[in-house]
Amino acid sequence: MTEAPSTSPPATITYPLAERLNLIEHLHGRAVADPYRWLEDANDQRTETWSGEQDVLTRSWLDAMPGRERLGTRLRELMRTGSVSTPTWRAGRAFFTRRGPEQDHPVVYLREQDGTERVLLDVSELDPSGRTTLDGWSPSLEGTRLAYQVSVGGNEHSLLHVVDVDSGELIEGPIDRCRYSPIGWLPGGEEFFYVRQLDPAGLPEDEQLFHRRVWRHRVGADPVTDVNVHGDGLDHTYYYGLSVSQDGRWLVVNGAPGTVRRDSVWIADLHGTGELKPVIDAEAGAQCSAFVARDGMLYVHTSLNASRFRICVADPERPTPEHWVELVGEEPDSVLDGLRWLNGTLVVLRTRHAVSELHLHATDGEHLGQIPLPGTGSVHGMSVVDAATPHDRDALWVGWTDFVTPLSVYRFSLSSGETTLAEAAPGRIELPAVTTQQISYASLDGTTVRMFVVSGEQRPDLPRPTLLTGYGGFAIGRGPGYSATTLAWVEAGGVWVHVSLRGGDEEGEEWHHAGMRERKQNVFDDFHAAAERLVRDGWTTPQQLAIMGGSNGGLLVGAALTQRPELYAAVVCSAPLLDMVRYEKFLLGRLWAEEYGSASVSDELGWLLSYSPYHRVRPDVEYPSVLFTVFESDSRVDPNHARKMCAALQHASTSDPTKHPVLIRRETEVGHAGRSVSRTVALAVDQLTFLANATGMEL
Repeated sequence: MTEAPSTSPPATITYPLAERLNLIEHLHGRAVADPYRWLEDANDQRTETWSGEQDVLTRSWLDAMPGRERLGTRLRELMRTGSVSTPTWRAGRAFFTRRGPEQDHPVVYLREQDGTERVLLDVSELDPSGRTTLDGWSPSLEGTRLAYQVSVGGNEHSLLHVVDVDSGELIEGPIDRCRYSPIGWLPGGEEFFYVRQLDPAGLPEDEQLFHRRVWRHRVGADPVTDVNVHGDGLDHTYYYGLSVSQDGRWLVVNGAPGTVRRDSVWIADLHGTGELKPVIDAEAGAQCSAFVARDGMLYVHTSLNASRFRICVADPERPTPEHWVELVGEEPDSVLDGLRWLNGTLVVLRTRHAVSELHLHATDGEHLGQIPLPGTGSVHGMSVVDAATPHDRDALWVGWTDFVTPLSVYRFSLSSGETTLAEAAPGRIELPAVTTQQISYASLDGTTVRMFVVSGEQRPDLPRPTLLTGYGGFAIGRGPGYSATTLAWVEAGGVWVHVSLRGGDEEGEEWHHAGMRERKQNVFDDFHAAAERLVRDGWTTPQQLAIMGGSNGGLLVGAALTQRPELYAAVVCSAPLLDMVRYEKFLLGRLWAEEYGSASVSDELGWLLSYSPYHRVRPDVEYPSVLFTVFESDSRVDPNHARKMCAALQHASTSDPTKHPVLIRRETEVGHAGRSVSRTVALAVDQLTFLANATGMEL
């Protein structure tokens, strides 16, 4: 295809005027400057004017980048693979999602016992504008009703609906304030448990995003009549998960304040008093989840006395830790991530250095063997049939992906011991030939860290433009997985690298703790050490090294560019946290003090100021090219972080702005997480062309 003519980037750049305030606060005896405090207010006329002028500047630069049309075409092709999820079984019916090659969003399907399929829910039909996203769905135990949640414009304020599966009739909804709500159906499909926020109108302004409760709801009834089951008297930042056993007898609720990984768990006998009684309290300091399986026993997945997690079992009538019996213990070099009960056998998911494994154990804990998987990749979901499904009792369905395999579903047979492809992603495209490897290296303090390297060859014959990324926080890890942006970058001649940084969960809770609070600098040291290793081994040079990260990963690359500006040529910093002194004051920020520390505590303010990117910007420094990408409907991280940091860098950097610009790209009516494929492509085109231009890559 012939590339459309492209103009060149502007020959000169004049950054929009941003007033610098002489605003200095004295916090715990420290003088803390905040010259761009006014940019925190999105409704301030000065902010609106500044943002509009930045929009014009950014588009004039990005739209002139060569290779945009070709890259966009290729990214759309690579996303045409689509995806398919593991099925949820209800009385012989399989419920699942599939995204076809031409679809912007996944669609909920029903497959009947005779193999016929039909669409149950397509958000693109609900809203052709693409602004509506599917947040969650759950069929009733009989498979006759479907609860689903959608949000609009990226705000993640889920609206709950219930439809009749056979007629398609909307039974009820929308019920608002259902963000992040699990659904626990009771037998008969007339009632379910769910999580809903209290009416914000009766709450203090700074608490209106919180105050969740567990409710029991009768389908079709006014939600004001719901029974408040749990949450009164607990911290207003609590989030809850819940499950109901298939026989409808046991309700299990787990919860923790914010993102704290110290769970409380409660259990109620719904055939008895229905009172929720404690299983374990957050004061035990452990992450813990539990469910009652088909054999009537309570299975507990916990980090209590096991940093890499273990599985215990108990009688649900005596569920507290002193009655637990350990079934599957922790291992020194893998993390136990979950389990499923399969026809009297336990399927245990482990990740070994971020690579998934599945193991079989007897219900007495004996190891029976390992389930064969397609290769080196990641498991995304496991499912088995329910008690009312008469077939496939010995089958396990596994969601699977690796660097060149879009999300597909495999089926393991317990009787034959074989794993076979059940359903591939629906799109058929030609993929580039890539090589993947996992490289170990030493961080600054000698700790062994690992990174996945994806390239066109085992070892490059000359240094290549390289895109380095990571996350390093909140015990969130990433294993091998299909990514159109990764493949497009490698196909163009680049190298793509993801680092399993401390702060994630790749090596268990101790790995997480080693990258949080006063130890946060370990995350940045791991990242710098990865960059230095790539340069030392000849993969790239500092002039060809780009970095990219979002959310907590945006904090990562923000810290990287201020700590080591000479090491990186270009940065994409997306939906980032950057002002670590004031992050708690906006949106969900207060939930993260356990991870980062709080500026209200003197010692913790010291930790934060030691790396806070906004406060680490220095004058007369040649900073790399930087593109901030923000989303105006983000309900987690306020875009003001990027606005303030952008203004600070534009003022301070001594780099030639026509060669190393500092730009901010913003989108409206899209949020922190879910988005349509078309919007994903548009964002990726801007990000990759910006990085390619800065690192000398020809797209």
